[in-house]
Amino acid sequence: MPKLIDYLSSLLQRVAEANDINGRFQPQKISVFHGLTRPNISIQSYLERIFKYANCSPCCFVVAYVYLDRFTQCQPSLPINSFNIHRLLITSVMIAAKFMDDMYYNNAYYAKVGGISITEMNFLEVDFLFGLGFHLNVTPTTFQTYCAYLQKEMLMQSPPMNFEDSSLFIGRSPKLQYICFNEDESSSQQQQLVV
Repeated sequence: MPKLIDYLSSLLQRVAEANDINGRFQPQKISVFHGLTRPNISIQSYLERIFKYANCSPCCFVVAYVYLDRFTQCQPSLPINSFNIHRLLITSVMIAAKFMDDMYYNNAYYAKVGGISITEMNFLEVDFLFGLGFHLNVTPTTFQTYCAYLQKEMLMQSPPMNFEDSSLFIGRSPKLQYICFNEDESSSQQQQLVV
């Protein structure tokens, strides 16, 4: 299993936990991505399952991370939390595979991998695409920036975390050390959110 899966799952686990806490204090919309209960499978195990059965290239997981960040920027009232992360993950990886890879499975296969129905998978895909505004292209600069952040995640796993804000997180605390990327592709500028 590539380390990419470990680092991405660690990052998303912390995002979901922080947003679960912040969600008690700030209103959050319920969407098609929300489950009635938290899934029994961990984010780590779910990502490992997707990696094992989806057979998509590792770059799809980085692109899925970009899509998740874009989605939360475009849909700030739908933050990633433990009730929606699994559906957001399977959807973002499926869309990344369709956009990035020459060969990919159909929605029915991804639905089976994700443990949801084909009808639900289709609804999730459409909702996610509209939530992104169909902004699927990821420039090489953006891809490298997100890769660098995942590498930074690798280095940060051992010591206590010192975080700044990201669009993946809602509220003003805890401070999280991630970048909210302003995706004006012509300028490739970054905005660092600091509380």
